[in-house]
Amino acid sequence: MASILDQYEDSQNIRQHSRVSAANIGITHSGFVNVRLEEEKPIFNKQRIDFSPPEKINHFSVCNNQLCMSLGKDTLLRIDLGKPDQPNQIELGRKDDGKVHKLFLDPTGSHLVISLTTNECVYLNRNTQKVRSLSRWRGHLIESIGWNKLIGSETNTGPILVGTSQGIIFEAEISASEGSLFNTNPDQYFRQVHSLEEDGKPAPVCCLEVERGLESKYFIVATTRKRLFQFVGKLAEGSEQQGFSSIFAQNQDLLPSFQEFPVNMGYSEITFYTSKLRSCPKSFAWMMGNGVLYGQLDYVRPDSLLSDVQVWEYTPDIDLNFVKPISIVLTQFHFLLLLPDRIRGICTLNGQVVHEDVFPDKFGTLKKMIKDPVTGLVWIYTEKAVFRYHIQREARDVWQMYMNMNKFDLAKEYCKDRPECLDMVLAKEAEHCFQNKRYLESAKCYALTQNYFEEIALKFIEAKQEEALKEFLIKKLISLKPSEKTQITLLVTWLTELYLNRLGQLEADDGKQHLFLETREEFRTFLKSPKHKDCFYNNRSTIYDLLASHGDVDNMVYFSVIMQDYERVVSHYCQHDDYSAALDVLSKHCDDKLFYKFSPVLMQHIPKKVVDAWIQMGNRLDPKNLIPALVNYSQMGSMQQITETIRYMEFCVYELDVKDEAIHNYLLSLYAKHKPDALLWYLEQAGTHVTDIHYDLKYALRLCAEHGYLQACVLVYKIMELYEEAVDLALQVDVDLAKSCADLPEDDEELRKKLWLKIARHVVQEEKDVKKAMNCLSSCNLLKIEDILPFFPDFVTIDHFKEAICNSLEEYNQHIEELKQEMEEATESAKRIRDDIQEMRNKYGVVESQEKCATCDFPLLNRPFYLFLCGHMFHYDCLFQEVIPHLSAYKQNKLEELQKKLAATTQTTKSRHKPKEEDTVSLGKGQGSREQIKSDIDDIIACECVYCGELMIKSIDKPFIDPPKFDQEMSSWL
Repeated sequence: MASILDQYEDSQNIRQHSRVSAANIGITHSGFVNVRLEEEKPIFNKQRIDFSPPEKINHFSVCNNQLCMSLGKDTLLRIDLGKPDQPNQIELGRKDDGKVHKLFLDPTGSHLVISLTTNECVYLNRNTQKVRSLSRWRGHLIESIGWNKLIGSETNTGPILVGTSQGIIFEAEISASEGSLFNTNPDQYFRQVHSLEEDGKPAPVCCLEVERGLESKYFIVATTRKRLFQFVGKLAEGSEQQGFSSIFAQNQDLLPSFQEFPVNMGYSEITFYTSKLRSCPKSFAWMMGNGVLYGQLDYVRPDSLLSDVQVWEYTPDIDLNFVKPISIVLTQFHFLLLLPDRIRGICTLNGQVVHEDVFPDKFGTLKKMIKDPVTGLVWIYTEKAVFRYHIQREARDVWQMYMNMNKFDLAKEYCKDRPECLDMVLAKEAEHCFQNKRYLESAKCYALTQNYFEEIALKFIEAKQEEALKEFLIKKLISLKPSEKTQITLLVTWLTELYLNRLGQLEADDGKQHLFLETREEFRTFLKSPKHKDCFYNNRSTIYDLLASHGDVDNMVYFSVIMQDYERVVSHYCQHDDYSAALDVLSKHCDDKLFYKFSPVLMQHIPKKVVDAWIQMGNRLDPKNLIPALVNYSQMGSMQQITETIRYMEFCVYELDVKDEAIHNYLLSLYAKHKPDALLWYLEQAGTHVTDIHYDLKYALRLCAEHGYLQACVLVYKIMELYEEAVDLALQVDVDLAKSCADLPEDDEELRKKLWLKIARHVVQEEKDVKKAMNCLSSCNLLKIEDILPFFPDFVTIDHFKEAICNSLEEYNQHIEELKQEMEEATESAKRIRDDIQEMRNKYGVVESQEKCATCDFPLLNRPFYLFLCGHMFHYDCLFQEVIPHLSAYKQNKLEELQKKLAATTQTTKSRHKPKEEDTVSLGKGQGSREQIKSDIDDIIACECVYCGELMIKSIDKPFIDPPKFDQEMSSWL
């Protein structure tokens, strides 16, 4: 299995080759285009710090961007990496031969503990320049400190664990405050809680780590040269400030859990990887004599904190007698091993060396490697130089390792943002599943890849895995875009064929009935998929052909319903004589066109249900289009069809109020042929006026005449106002019916009399009933005895008519008397009128000299004038001007003509020459004509007072200002 380094080198070679030949751009097997636009930076990028120490670097520590280093014998250099240009140098002020043994910096970067070779310890806080002695720690060479990450702060460390070279573990606390008057030391307390041994002897505590898990459960990991100890215990809520002694007390009777390896190299080092600050470590790596023990940390397991433990054995070039590993750092997927002249990166997933960096001899031997847990930077120092490693995109090639390990879920997790890599993982997973005969899983994975469709399909076909092939096609279909119509059509058709094959196989096997039903339901769900509805619709003929070729009638009907191809569904049911099912489809979807098409067939077999469905549809059906279905009864001769036809026609006429003539005529024909009792009732309720009738009167008359329904014919004649024909036909039925017809022409007395004479003639001549004839006289006041006497035979004696003749003579006598009285009244009225006329001629009015014209208000006697009975007086010309606007156009024209004639006669009268004899005669005639003209003018002008007469009343709705002159009048007022 190729390592990351090998893959990196291969990619470099390919890249170099591409520069010579051509750009490395091409379509891979998966369909993705690989384009390398720039060189990928290595995961571990080394950078030398531009720093030349004034003295040799003895020890080095960094945490939270705070860097501390021991220079020479007595100098301490502190650098805040956020302000690298402001270094802080402090002299320890040691006069003895003591040197710095180790530096310990807490996670906050605030507390620095300096272990001296003289078994002393001093303390320095970040905010001070004063080095303070830890007096309680004196007499112990400190090898390790386990910091309290949870409650440690810049001013107080909280309870911490301290490991010595004699295997003793102390619990201590350091405070940065100056303390009280009686206690000025920073160490609050220092007490022993446990001791570690190897082979029955005390062993130095190389490393200490304190972690808190769930439910106040604490884990303490301590290492010696070849042993790794685990201490697990719970602290009561709120008791963290009281320290960890109770955890060690819980393990007094039992040996603590530990792991031991036979080889030691005099020291060991353990490192942890934490993904986020202030969270629990996820994994560990312990550098000891046999190699590097690495694995995961499981805080749930009750027995051990370590899980998935593996040992990476040192390579042959690492001989513990000559070349020993110095330090170790753990990252997410690698651990870095520091050797005297180089650094190696080993992948924790496969144990392969993926990085090796050799340092030049000029810098000296590598002394220590430290990782800042906050920033993640790795620091390496020699006596003369400081180096820093940036770790970039460490997980970029992890997917390939997981893929090679067949851990495909993890591989997909680490390449989900890189589609070309994800495609490779899916292809590998699909191939792996295929090789292990997990065909369905393989199909699902293949569907997500960009591999050639044909190749994958052929793989499943050759393996005879139709279910897997179907699964692959379904997943592939889901992934297609709506624009890829050709591919969608291909997959939809292919899947339909596969489903039908599978259903055919399952249907033939009685033991797989349950599986058959499930597959059929799955197939139907596929058919009604809304996403592919358009594809199914556009290719429905192909799907129909496939269904027909397999003889799958049920699914064909189901598909027809989905496609709303109800005509095919109904046709299928009709072909199989399932007419009720066909009608149910029609009723459910209410398609009027399908009703018109299939109703003739359905009416022959289930007329009642069909009519019920029509009635339920109501106005949505046009009855005219159903007439072809209704006439089928004539072929079948079924009385049920006839009854149902009449029922629907009555529903249309009486419920829907259909006024279509064809419907009414058809109902008439049905009544005439099969239900004569209802014919006369229909005609009566249909109305007696032509405008109310919706059937054809001539057709109704012919129909009734053909079937001998005389009374109905009479009714039609009455509506057509053919009263003579109605009376003639009614006399064949009933005299009373004829009488009712004779009284209908109320406005035509002559016709009424003629009709009554017809009735009388029939009664006298046909029925020879004198008494009934006399009743005719009493029924009609238009007939007299003398009108019907000619109809009687000569031998009839007068005794039969004595009473009638006497009544007639009395009526004549009374009529004569009425005429006499009317003549006398007329004579008297004429006499009164003549007297009134005579009196009017002699009537006069008095006009005094001071009277004025009612119009112009000037003296009246200056010009010709008119005097009205109402008292109004007008000059002739004033009245003329006042009346003309109120006259009609006709009277205005006539008045103008009369004025012209009057002017002409006046001209003739004023002639200066002496008139001759014949002129005198003509003058007399002209004078008479002139007076007539003036009289005609007076009849127009002075027929009534303009203020009191009808003209004034008619002008009440006229505007004061004529509309054409309104704008002019308005402008005159502005």
